[in-house]
Amino acid sequence: MLDVDVRVRRGSLDLRLDVEVAAGQTLVVLGPNGAGKTTLLEALAGLVPLTEGRVVLDGVVLEDATAGRRVPPESRGAGVVFQRQLLFPHLSVVDNVAFGPRSRGASREEARENAHRWLVRVGLLDHDHARPSTLSGGQAQRVAIARALAGAPSLLLLDEPLASLDVDTRQQVRSELRHHLAAFDGPAVVVTHDPLEALTLGDVLVIVEDGVVTQQGTPAEVAQRPRSPWVARLVGVNLVRATANGTELLVQGGSARLTSATVAEGDVFAVFHPRAIALHRRVPEGSPRNVWEAEVADLDIEGQRVRVHLGGALDVVAEVTPGAVAELDLGSGGRVHASLKAVDVDVYPA
Repeated sequence: MLDVDVRVRRGSLDLRLDVEVAAGQTLVVLGPNGAGKTTLLEALAGLVPLTEGRVVLDGVVLEDATAGRRVPPESRGAGVVFQRQLLFPHLSVVDNVAFGPRSRGASREEARENAHRWLVRVGLLDHDHARPSTLSGGQAQRVAIARALAGAPSLLLLDEPLASLDVDTRQQVRSELRHHLAAFDGPAVVVTHDPLEALTLGDVLVIVEDGVVTQQGTPAEVAQRPRSPWVARLVGVNLVRATANGTELLVQGGSARLTSATVAEGDVFAVFHPRAIALHRRVPEGSPRNVWEAEVADLDIEGQRVRVHLGGALDVVAEVTPGAVAELDLGSGGRVHASLKAVDVDVYPA
């Protein structure tokens, strides 16, 4: 069990985080650049001192700012994988992987035997005598993962482990990393700004924005019920904050109103998918509960769909087919009517 209750002040950043990570569980810390993710990982590794709080691993206090206790990085039992692999350039692949066991007292022969076993697991045994400079990015990251795990760490820390890889390599290494994390017995913390990594690698997600936790939960909970505009953009949905009176919603910060099929009271979040918004050049017929005028602000093509950014009373995104773009002449911009069914508006407490 990893128990973290910390505050780290670093320049203009004021990071605060309180979280527990169970043995065998992977916590993914997700957030925009500058949110404090890497600072958190460096603090857990012992590379940055805490301003306040403490870090406890399996009942052992690694750091306590109040008591003045601070275990040095090399004695924390943590395996660390950095974005840039930081392999020792003067050592062969096998000796890079053997470094952890050697530093913990294993003989050269024992460490190398263990390293060879890990190279088999990551599919690089035939590169055991190669130097890091001869490896591809994906191969080097596999070596870095093997090196972190070969020392039998009690805690695994990964800082943007796939960020430096190309798209095809990243997909393959992500799948392998997910397997290694599932097999790891201790707590693991992965830092990333990539939503796909977060949703596929994490058992629990913590969203950090400007040093503050804005949301925490399982990947499904975070994706289905975002609690900040950044998370909503991340998972591709529209999010507005509103005051609910029964099924009627007054959007905060303006005069726009929405109707939901859900009865609620007080401050709420309302979320709806861009595909649920229909666009029309004239007032739509039928009985959609929510109709408003909007301005076409921009168009983005994503695969077989087009995301239409709408301005006006509601700053939201609609998602339509390329055919609809042509039929409605959305490329010319201008005013449109947007409609949204009440049943497509999900409401939950703010």
